[in-house]
Amino acid sequence: MRLDDLPESSNVEDRRGESGGGGGFGGLPIGGGGLSIGTVVVLGLIGWALGIDPRLLIGGAEMVNQPRVEAPSSGKTGVPKDEQGRFVSRILGSTEVVWKEIFASDGKAYRPPTLVIFSRQTQAGACGIAQSAMGPFYCPNEQKVFLDTAFFEELEQRFRGCTGNACQFAQAYVIAHEIGHHVQNSLGILNKAMSAQRSAGGKAEANQIQVRVELQADCFGGIWGNKAEEKWHAVQPGDIDAALQTASAIGDDTLQRRAGREVVPDSFTHGTSEQRKRWFYNGFQKGTVAACNTFESRP
Repeated sequence: MRLDDLPESSNVEDRRGESGGGGGFGGLPIGGGGLSIGTVVVLGLIGWALGIDPRLLIGGAEMVNQPRVEAPSSGKTGVPKDEQGRFVSRILGSTEVVWKEIFASDGKAYRPPTLVIFSRQTQAGACGIAQSAMGPFYCPNEQKVFLDTAFFEELEQRFRGCTGNACQFAQAYVIAHEIGHHVQNSLGILNKAMSAQRSAGGKAEANQIQVRVELQADCFGGIWGNKAEEKWHAVQPGDIDAALQTASAIGDDTLQRRAGREVVPDSFTHGTSEQRKRWFYNGFQKGTVAACNTFESRP
């Protein structure tokens, strides 16, 4: 992946030097009334990272609105100085340019999120505690993405979600997927999905709605890839294959097989490996929001 021309973002909050891992709190970001969407977004990755059957964690998790709880900002906001921090800043900066232009073309204003990078764990406000084992996730009430960059090493070395130099594009896809959730939040899609889940006839139906949310975020990540190539010629040979390999590695069916469990489609919350690859590639090929309507298309 070519990074030289990508713009850097100052909307990076660096908490990697926090003492005590964010105040010493523990546990998952679970609210009193149910699971926040931030929790739902990452439950599949928790199972993947811990080797636990994802359905034990997901098992009908639903999206619910929760009261906003301010999380203290204990890190420095700006462009990090280290190589990995600047990589995150460049990917975030490129998503800001892409989505600002897309929103402006529809007469809307795009307000970018803050991306929090941390080590081990940190406070995530309304979404509880962000922990390394969760993988990256988006907390809508805070409008922040939380990322322990050690996840990138896990992605390559432990779970073989990418290999070699192409891992940079796979890592960028992970960030672009989380920004996709912010785009959904900005467009009111998440609120509609949460409402639909509350009205769902059961856990399986609620999970199906969540799958469509996740696949659309994959597709939005593909749109970012399309524009990054168009604007900055950022995509190099092997990059798209790496992103597709990553999408495959975090499909619900693959996660459940990896955990040695029976594949249970009704428990899916992120989509199969085939679905995740197909929707990312759909966004990459077509580069339009209209191409990412997972709610009215075959998932």
